Amino acid sequence: MIRLRKRREVDDPSNSGTLNDLSFLLIIFFIVIAGFNVNKGFLMTLPDKERPRIVRTDELMRCVLDAEGTLRVDGQAVTMEELDSKAQEMKGKYPNMTFLLTIHPDAPYRQVIGVIHEIRALDIENFSFKMAGGE
Repeated sequence: MIRLRKRREVDDPSNSGTLNDLSFLLIIFFIVIAGFNVNKGFLMTLPDKERPRIVRTDELMRCVLDAEGTLRVDGQAVTMEELDSKAQEMKGKYPNMTFLLTIHPDAPYRQVIGVIHEIRALDIENFSFKMAGGE
């Protein structure tokens, strides 16, 4: 006896519930992501090539962060509180002061971020940093 195979019915694409669910989830995903603020972190403006800014040496506060994470201002080791008071004092004397941070390549990352955070909290707009040894 010959058996006839039953033909499989072709699914109608409009009956696809999983495709509708996937589309709904993607729409929700993009709506949620669109609400996140991308500009978090330290926003800094870069200098203009056409108009270089001249910084006077007496308005420059030099700070060095060595490999052990020790912070030095004018060769003397300081704490964050002392850096805070020295920077406020200098900003009172020179409102357009520039803070220059020289960072040793092996300096602890948390210490670098801590110094940048303290300077940004003092509203010092002119901030510059460089890596030690990269003259």
